[in-house]
Amino acid sequence: MTSRDIKQGPLWAARNWSANDGAGSIHDDATAAELGFRGGTVAGDVHMNQFPPVLIDLFGKDWFEHGYLSLIFRNATIDREQVQVFAETPTASEKATRVWMERADGLLVCEGTAGLGDPSQSAVRSLDYRPCSPSELRILRRVEPGMSLGDYEVVADPSKQFSRFDQSLISDPLPWYREASPWGEPVAAPCTLVEYLWGSAMRGLGPLVEESTGLFSAMEIVHVNGPFLMNQPYRIQCEVVCVGQSPKTEFVWYDQHAYNAQGVHVASLRMQSRAMKASSKLYDPSEL
Repeated sequence: MTSRDIKQGPLWAARNWSANDGAGSIHDDATAAELGFRGGTVAGDVHMNQFPPVLIDLFGKDWFEHGYLSLIFRNATIDREQVQVFAETPTASEKATRVWMERADGLLVCEGTAGLGDPSQSAVRSLDYRPCSPSELRILRRVEPGMSLGDYEVVADPSKQFSRFDQSLISDPLPWYREASPWGEPVAAPCTLVEYLWGSAMRGLGPLVEESTGLFSAMEIVHVNGPFLMNQPYRIQCEVVCVGQSPKTEFVWYDQHAYNAQGVHVASLRMQSRAMKASSKLYDPSEL
């Protein structure tokens, strides 16, 4: 057990607002139940929203400029289950710390690291990235390491974030998500940053993936020269890092980088998406 002081956020009943993604999504109750889950799962980026208040307490508003949050998801939650964020207090010389989230009953939801500056030793980047043989892949057989998933021009429209804020759907929201921030325009909540970067990558990745049900298993947001502000144009570059498989899933790691109108690298997202073998016609149940 650690002897460090622990910072914690309030309990929040996280919302599964992706439930309306429809049949076939892991967030849909029926689909999730067929795959052995208790119900439609709350997306990982929704849980990310609870971390910034604690991280600002530890690192100041610099976290939105040069900070990162790197999480590995351990157990899924369902709509309205209460969860809470925890973080070890770093020493004066440390730029990173351990963070995690627990359900109200103590179940570990996710764990990882957060800090300022270089994320090269983060929880996500410290994982084993050795790829499998391409011959082992079925669902992701057309996806290759180093493959570009495209460049996309987007404008960060705040309307969805504002609506979620007004409906109290964002767990532990900051006023900066709805009002002017120290940097001028409102700041993107973690879920909004993920949606813009991941959403761009899926335009290139989606058509390459055979029909299956997927879920996020790890993600890392990095503010390189942040923050990622609303009402601003960005160019999003996306590429595959590696592809692999486990006994029950095939997975792909991919990076997304956001650049502002001046060409400055503002933010990055590294994701691991898993495709469940049990959801694909390419696998016989007897193999799993």
